[in-house]
Formats: sequence, structure tokens, C-alpha cells
Amino acid sequence: MMYKGRGAVSNPTGRYNPTQSQSDTDEAMPAPQTVFYRETAKSIISRNQSPDVPFEQSINPYRGCEHGCIYCFARPNHAYVDLSPGLDFETRIFVKENAAQRLQEALQKQGYKPSPITLGTATDPYQPVERHTEITRELLTVLVRFRHPFTLITKSALVLRDIDVLKQAAELDLVKVMISVTTLNNRLKGQLEPRTASGAARLRVVSALTQAGIPVGVLMAPLIPWLNDGEVEDIVNRSAQAGAESANYIFLRLPLEVAPLFSEWLAEHYPQRAERVLSIVRQSRGGRLYSAQFGERMRGQGPFAELFNNLFRNACRKAGIQYAGSRHLSCDKFSLPFQNNQLALF
Repeated sequence: MMYKGRGAVSNPTGRYNPTQSQSDTDEAMPAPQTVFYRETAKSIISRNQSPDVPFEQSINPYRGCEHGCIYCFARPNHAYVDLSPGLDFETRIFVKENAAQRLQEALQKQGYKPSPITLGTATDPYQPVERHTEITRELLTVLVRFRHPFTLITKSALVLRDIDVLKQAAELDLVKVMISVTTLNNRLKGQLEPRTASGAARLRVVSALTQAGIPVGVLMAPLIPWLNDGEVEDIVNRSAQAGAESANYIFLRLPLEVAPLFSEWLAEHYPQRAERVLSIVRQSRGGRLYSAQFGERMRGQGPFAELFNNLFRNACRKAGIQYAGSRHLSCDKFSLPFQNNQLALF
């Protein structure tokens, strides 16, 4: 059943729940309302050892995401709190209220060695609730005080609220912002990632950040065959025109519960294309809907994966934009605030 402003069309029981339930009625259910839970984080920095992920440390100030992107690979994480990766993921949001405090404690630990921290690897740090909680802004303020390098990944125009903090970071070579631009088609956007900014709005964010002197890249994530693959050249070209210094993409990932949720979404919104989409995904994932193999999970394998890779590379070349470019962020400026009188004034 479709609900306005929601991505998932069902709410299957989490895989760790001992009891499985299924509705035995076809009657319309009331639209689910978003509920927020306070969460006291024991720690806030996650460490990554995956060789195909370009960062070692990450922070996610929220668990669950109001944006409701149906393809989100973080949906299965809600099963760890006995909630559904479906509608629960986008309507049951955990807010890590002490995130900034935990970050400051981590950076002050003896022997801590700085490496860039990425915010927004699982859920968007600028989802709608951030407008009121300002947890992401608090985290950025701590990072700038410590002169610690970081990157941001977001689909939201709310990032412009913090342009003052980001400018301070950019002046110290501490930041790069990645704006996720999945589609410029508003109809597809409304179905695929319902509570996000439009593609045009995201390109305006790229332009505004660039004009403020903040390095920006664009991430087309995910690239979905038969849905948005035809937009590659337009997205890359318009991103370059807006001032992005690089562009990259991730092929559709469907781990665990995401595969049936996405398949269900396809059958609801694009029934005539559903089998074509899933067929190409299988052909690019070794005959399955998902493969977690390092080196292939972000790009896929086989002729279609190679086709999409060449398409994206050529689009970047034509637009004069760096493909999958990374920016060196300074780690040698890291210092404790009380060791820097100027920063102690913040």
C-alpha cells in the first residue's frame, strides 16, 4: 500500500524478531506518523576496514531516516532494534542527542590519530529533524574547533544552514561536501526518495557551496538500470556547470531486506519495467540481487556494469569534471582547543 511521502509500501517484520506477522485484511491502514526516540550513544565514531570504502571513520547522528529512500542499504540496520526495515525505518527515528559530547571525548583520548571522518554514510545527517535538533551542526562545530578533517554526504538543502561553519573548515583544508543527485525527474524523485530535496535544488546547493569556497563533489547513488541510467550525462554535465569538482556513482545495492522491499516498490510503481531492472541487477551481481564482494559491490561486474562505468567516465570527461576524484584533507592541523588560543575563543 502506498502512503504519500513514504518510500516503502510495506512494513515487514525485522529478521531478528522471533514472531513474524502479516496483515489478513485489505482495508486501508492509517498513514504512519513519524516518531522520534532519544538515544544516548556510548560511542559515536564507527571504524571501517572495508578496502573499497574511501574512509576509515564515520559518524551517523541518526538511526533511521525520514527521507524514505527505498533503495537505502542502511534499512536492514533497523532489525537490530526489533523494528522493520520497511516503514519503521523511515518513521521510527533514533536521535543521538549526546553525539557532540561523545565526539569531543573521542578526539581528546590519548593517542588518538586523526583521519577524515565522513558524516552521512548510512543515514542523512541533514534529514528533516536536524532542522530542530541541530546535532549535525554541533558535530561540525566540534570538528572545526579541533581542526579535524571531515566529509559530508547529503541530499538536503539544509546543509546551507551551516555554510558559516563549512567555510571555516574549507579555509583550513578540512572539508569536502558530497551532494547526492540521483535524478532530475521530480516524479521519479517523489517515488524513489520522497522526502528529499528536488534534483534542481541539490544542484543549487552545489552552486552555493562552490561560490562560498567549499569543495563539492556529486554522487549519483544509486545508479539504477532502466530508471535513472539515462540521466547520467545530464546529471554530470549540470553538476559540472554548478561548480562540482568531481562526480562518482554507486551501482544499486540490495542487501538483505532491501531486495524484497525494492522489488515490491518496483512492482507498485514500475510494473512494466520491474523484471528488466532486476534482470540487469542479477546479471551484474553474479546471478543474485546482491553480492557483498569487495571491489564489486559498489560497481557490479559483467558487461552491463562495464557499460555503466564507461558511460559515467565518458560523461565526466565530456563535462570536464574529475571522475571519482578525492581531495586531500589536512590532518596535520589537528590540535586540542586549549592548545590553540584562537580556537578557544569559539
